[in-house]
Amino acid sequence: MVGLPDYQTYVAHMESTHPDREPMSYEEFFRERQEARYGGGQGKCC
Repeated sequence: MVGLPDYQTYVAHMESTHPDREPMSYEEFFRERQEARYGGGQGKCC
């Protein structure tokens, strides 16, 4: 999707900045970013 952050960039950030934390899976990352951007099922449209 256009405008969603890149997963590989996220993983690189986590590895360099938070090496003690497990990064989200691709599916978790995608869902979290989509909900943050589009409202997570709150009935928003466009």
